[in-house]
Amino acid sequence: MSTTHAAPTHTETTAPGRTDGGETDGARGRIDALDEQIIALVRERMTVSAAVQSARIAAGGRRVNLSREMEILARYRDDLGKPGTALAMTLLELCRGRV
Repeated sequence: MSTTHAAPTHTETTAPGRTDGGETDGARGRIDALDEQIIALVRERMTVSAAVQSARIAAGGRRVNLSREMEILARYRDDLGKPGTALAMTLLELCRGRV
């Protein structure tokens, strides 16, 4: 006796919670575009930070201004919660010591 199994339908082959294009592809494209903008802004921030550090050092100051960094950490924490602090720390690390 031969048993035949029907091929799974398209919806059966798609993982739960995933769709096959349309709105998801559009949203993913938007996320990709936002990520490109975020990376460009981070690079710009690094450039501006390097200029600030150079000016501070030229004036006899220190490369890092800890009170300013605390302000930045607080802003990110207040706006984004605990993960915002980690994000700010990453940004500060990327921008330190580039002079």
